[in-house]
Amino acid sequence: MADGILLRTLFRVHLWTSARLMPVLIGRRSFESVLKWAPLSAPTPYRGLSSAYIVSAVNRTVRHPWLMRDRRCLREGLLAHRFLRFAGFDPDLRFGVDPQSMQAPRMSAHCWVCLDGRPVVSDSLPGMVQIYRHHADAGKAHAA
Repeated sequence: MADGILLRTLFRVHLWTSARLMPVLIGRRSFESVLKWAPLSAPTPYRGLSSAYIVSAVNRTVRHPWLMRDRRCLREGLLAHRFLRFAGFDPDLRFGVDPQSMQAPRMSAHCWVCLDGRPVVSDSLPGMVQIYRHHADAGKAHAA
């Protein structure tokens, strides 16, 4: 395991590279394929980094999106979940929809990340109904 500056440098390079590749790699993939970016179990090469540091770095890395502008919460949520898991944390990736948009040509959906039951990346939006929680309970993801 790397220490201090080396650990943070490796983390930032990995995060930056992942953020740039993600739009291309998840493109028009199925929901199940997209969730592979949010592993339920993973090695912990970034153990020792705080959750606040990771969340802050993710927010900085995705603040000026070139791609995925209309799915910013998904990009941010997948990256935060992935790197929190790589640091040994146990995050939830939650998905919600706006029931008012169900009959619209385009459904309004949102995702956010919780740690210990509290939102750390984004939050549920007003009117959103949580429909899915991606979490490592007994090694399985489950519906809300």
